[in-house]
Amino acid sequence: MRRKILAGLAGVAAVAALAGPAAADTTGNTVVTLTVDAAGGLSITVPSTANIGNGVEGTTVSGQLGPVTVLDQRGSLTPNWTANVISTDFITGGGSSGETIPNINVLYWSGPATATAGGGTFTPGQPTSADAVIINVPRTAMTHTGGTGNNFATWNPTLVVNVPVGTVQGVYTGTVTHSVL
Repeated sequence: MRRKILAGLAGVAAVAALAGPAAADTTGNTVVTLTVDAAGGLSITVPSTANIGNGVEGTTVSGQLGPVTVLDQRGSLTPNWTANVISTDFITGGGSSGETIPNINVLYWSGPATATAGGGTFTPGQPTSADAVIINVPRTAMTHTGGTGNNFATWNPTLVVNVPVGTVQGVYTGTVTHSVL
């Protein structure tokens, strides 16, 4: 009997040897990630100075400020932004009442974009001179909505200053501030 058991075990061992190793899993998954970084942020560049001309009391002085550019390098899925503009008073000398042109007399119109890139819609705040707005409070100069990824817009806005009667002679200086968010 012992011989039969040994022969039976030998047979089982032979079958197992011929069958080879147990079947292994034939697939393997690797989850791969990567990060896309933004090339930069959201910025605005403006001319450092502008001279829009000259005039006498009771008239209007106007001129273009030079190119204003918003550059959006955030690489965003929703790269929306709004550029705003505001002005200070314009003063000369000591800034007395006769030496001040209040910012309520300062108007702005963006005009259309002179250059754009990227998807989405670029909308000027004031497309024409008829749309000029007083900039004693923040006003929209340009907006971007829609699209994806990076974009930019450039425009050359016009400033209009109504010089009040009683304004004294002098070189008047004010600050026009553009911002973007």
